[in-house]
Amino acid sequence: MIDFELGEEQKTLQRRVREFADLELAPGAAQRDASGEFPAQAVKKLQEMGLFGLPFPVRYGGGGRDFVSYVTLVEELARVDASVTITLLAHTLCASHLDAFASHEQKERFLAPLLSGGQLGAWALSEPEAGSDAAAIRSTAAAEADGWRLDGKKYFISNGSRAATLVLMARTGPAPGADGISAFIVPGEAQGLDKGKNLEKLGYRSSDTVALMLKNVRLPQDALIGKRNQGFSQAMQVLSAGRIGMAAMALGIGRACLEQSMEYLLRRSAFGHPIADFQALQWMVADMATELDAARLLTLRAARLKDRGEPFAREASMAKLYASETAMRAALKAVQMHGGNGYTRAYPVERYFREAKLCEIGEGSSEIQRLVIARSLLSEGAKQ
Repeated sequence: MIDFELGEEQKTLQRRVREFADLELAPGAAQRDASGEFPAQAVKKLQEMGLFGLPFPVRYGGGGRDFVSYVTLVEELARVDASVTITLLAHTLCASHLDAFASHEQKERFLAPLLSGGQLGAWALSEPEAGSDAAAIRSTAAAEADGWRLDGKKYFISNGSRAATLVLMARTGPAPGADGISAFIVPGEAQGLDKGKNLEKLGYRSSDTVALMLKNVRLPQDALIGKRNQGFSQAMQVLSAGRIGMAAMALGIGRACLEQSMEYLLRRSAFGHPIADFQALQWMVADMATELDAARLLTLRAARLKDRGEPFAREASMAKLYASETAMRAALKAVQMHGGNGYTRAYPVERYFREAKLCEIGEGSSEIQRLVIARSLLSEGAKQ
C-alpha cells in the first residue's frame, strides 16, 4: 500500500519553499521572463538553503531527503517560476547520474561541489539529430593513450553555459544505436568546449538553454562514468527519475493556473454578477482541480516507488504523461477564463500557457511516454 499523505517533515519543507517562492521568486518572475535574465540570485539562495542537493546522500553534501520531498519542492517552485524550476531539474539530472553510476572518487571530486559548493550541473544527451531518438547521437569519444578526445554537438542543454560540471553522452563504439554510447564527466571550462547563446524560447526565457560544440575536448581516462558503452542504459535510468520531476513541475504550473483563475473569477464581474457564478466557468474550475489531484496522485505514486527501491519507470512515464497534458489543459482553460486579459502580459496565465507546453516535450514527449507505457504493459502481458 502506498501512502499519499505527506509526513510532517515534508509538510514543513513544503511551507518553507512556498514562503520562499511567494516572497523571493514571485515579485521578479514576470520581469525575468520578459528580459531573459538568468535568476542567478534566486538560484544562489536555493543552493544556500540546501535545496539543490535535497535528495542526495549526506555523505557528499546532500540533504539526505526522500524523492517525495524533492517532488514537493519542485511543485512549489514551479507554481511561481518555472525557469528557476527547470534549472533545478537539469542540475538534478547531472547529480543523479553521478550519484547512481560514478565512482566514489568521482563523487568526491564532482558530485560534492554540486550538492553543497554552489556549483551548477548540466546533463547533455540531446543533439540536433537526436531528440526523441536519443540513441541516434553522433558526438564521439575516441580512446587515446592518455584519455579521451570528444567531438560533436549537443543541443537544448539546460544550464549548459553556466554548469561547472556536465555529464555528457558520446559514442565510443562501432555498434549502432544504444550499444555504443558512454557517459563522461566534462568540466564546464574544458578547452575545446564552446557554448552557444541562450536560445530564444517560447517559455522558460530566463533559464539557460544552449548548444554546445565540442572540438578536440581532451579528457583523462577517469572521465568515463561506469563502464564503456553503458552510457545509454545509465541515461535511461536517470531519465525515468527525471520524468517524475517533470511531472511535479507540470503540477506546479497547473496549480498556478487554477489559483490565478479562481482569484480572477471571484474578482471579475459581468452581466451584473461575479463571473464565478457562471456554471460554464465553474465546470472549468472543477475539471482543472480534479485532473490536478489525479496527476498529483500519479506523481506521488512514482516517487514513493522510487523511494522504496521498487521498479518505477512505467509509473514515472504515466505521471509525466498525465501531469504534463493536465497542465496544458489547465493553461488553456485559464487563458479562456481570463478572456482577452488572458492574452496579455498583464496577467500571468499567458506565461503559464507558454511554460506548460514544454512539459509535454521535455525529457521524452507525450508520444514517447505512451510508447514506454504500452511496451511495458505488453511485455508484462506476454510473460503471463
